[in-house]
Amino acid sequence: MSDVDAKVEAIAQEFSGEQKRYLEGLVTGLQAGRVAKGLQPVGAGANAMAAPAPPQTGPDAAHLQAQAAVEASGKKLVDPEKWKREEHPFDAYARFREQAAAGEFPKPHDNFRWRYYGLFYVAPTQNSYMCRMRIPNGILTAAQLEGVGRIATKYGGDYAHVTTRANLQIREIAADDAINVVEALQDVGLTSRGAGADNIRNVTGTPTAGIDPQELLDTRPFARAWHFHVLNDRSLTGLPRKFNVAFDGGGRIAALEETNDIGFQAVQVDEGAAVPAGTYFRLVLGGITGHKDLARDTGIVLKPEYATRVADAIVRVFIDSGDRTNRSKARLKYVLDDWGFEKFLAAVEAKLNHKLLRVAANDVLPRPEPDRIAHLGVHPQKQSGLNWIGLVLPMGKLTGDQMLAIAALARDLGDGDIRFTVWQNLIVSGIADDAVDIALQRIAAMGLSAKATAIRAGLVACTGNTGCKFAAANTKGTAEAIAAHIEARMELDKPVNIHLTGCHHSCAQHYVGDIGLIGAKVPVNEDGDTVEGFHIVVGGATGGNARIGREIIRDVKQEDCPRKIEQILRAYHAHRASHDEAFFAFANRLETAELNRLIEEQTP
Repeated sequence: MSDVDAKVEAIAQEFSGEQKRYLEGLVTGLQAGRVAKGLQPVGAGANAMAAPAPPQTGPDAAHLQAQAAVEASGKKLVDPEKWKREEHPFDAYARFREQAAAGEFPKPHDNFRWRYYGLFYVAPTQNSYMCRMRIPNGILTAAQLEGVGRIATKYGGDYAHVTTRANLQIREIAADDAINVVEALQDVGLTSRGAGADNIRNVTGTPTAGIDPQELLDTRPFARAWHFHVLNDRSLTGLPRKFNVAFDGGGRIAALEETNDIGFQAVQVDEGAAVPAGTYFRLVLGGITGHKDLARDTGIVLKPEYATRVADAIVRVFIDSGDRTNRSKARLKYVLDDWGFEKFLAAVEAKLNHKLLRVAANDVLPRPEPDRIAHLGVHPQKQSGLNWIGLVLPMGKLTGDQMLAIAALARDLGDGDIRFTVWQNLIVSGIADDAVDIALQRIAAMGLSAKATAIRAGLVACTGNTGCKFAAANTKGTAEAIAAHIEARMELDKPVNIHLTGCHHSCAQHYVGDIGLIGAKVPVNEDGDTVEGFHIVVGGATGGNARIGREIIRDVKQEDCPRKIEQILRAYHAHRASHDEAFFAFANRLETAELNRLIEEQTP
């Protein structure tokens, strides 16, 4: 035993078994890093390079082994993989505090690491941090929302944005306040831990879970179980890429689980199937709409209480097999594309040490369809005499004062819960019948409303280039311009979902909107000058009709988008097969050339 090894052994005697495993994993990672750089391990003799590496243990072992396997195959790790190995972000908190105390913003390697704490340095669009938090199933208490409002006012830009993962993010955070935001969120019972970078992101669920007359299953306990499982198991951090999980209980408001890496869909299995009749989760895998793919049915059903165990096994197979050499190919979809579902599921079953249950598609009863406007307005709950009220938020924005007022409303007239949706709005639940009018008056006094036109009910926009360096256009401003233009000129008799996203990351999921716009630099002359604009896709859908939309128009200048959307909507009204034909059905019924001809015939 070398002197170094002897010292490590002596120190290790002072720690618990779990702490020892952690230290072993840390030392192994450092040794692996030295070997990768062509250096001898610490304390090694002249022949040590030829000796087999000791077995890796500790919470980071699987990640270190996967990284070592990549290098052993002659391939190169991408920089974020090297950064994770050189210093795990959760081991860098002391440096993060020092950096904040000095008022310094991070260099690229620390910008990546601090995302493990939910912090994104968003320069050059804003010379500040954005902080994203974790809200399991999208549900906060009144006290927590009040806390977020005060944090946003004190340390941020006095506002927060609701995201398309039923989450909140605070923007315009100064360098020296970054640590204050992270710790203040924990003070109010929230956390931002793991909300960014290569981690399992905020877990979503049916927004009306537990109060929805239509639901098959209350998703809250299962979303919370997964949330706490992830938070308390370090080995589930540092994946090859980010990972999304969603639970849909079959309620009136969709959770869009088919857009996630793992989707758990509540279903009813009929009599005569391979499993006893009852309520199960159906497992769907591989959704990533920015890469034009929706999660696909695996044929597997499981008892809801096993969801966390199965999700854990899926993530661990992904840890072992995900691409750590190419960030654009590092999502679960690409493992499934490469391996096929049966090979992947066999690996999951090996992790579980048992077979998963499969049922034929015709043994699963049709799922209840969501209501496309149930996230807005007043709706009766399954609890007699109580209602939920969905508030319209302008492009998902909430001011600090509005958060305080909504928290007070939920506490005074509701059940104390505030429920965020993937449609960038929120719901206050538990409002008694005789308190609805008072609640609506208080909402109006906040400068908000519970009513929305058909155009605004499904209007979704990512941050855009006012706050994200990847975006090619102003999404929220363009979305507002479209809504104002349409409202002034025509009345839609059916809701049409319009999603605006600024770049290929597709945070607003433009490929599943009835109409989707993706930011682009539009050429305006032969010299290569460009202006902000969008490409337009149509025909996307979710739920029972889920499909990826197709591009029909390219290079529309930003200022021309409202008129172009008007033309598209007028073509729909003029040429739909019947009054009941939905937009996605209309768009997918026609060939692209014919659809464009009908659009161009319309005069804005």
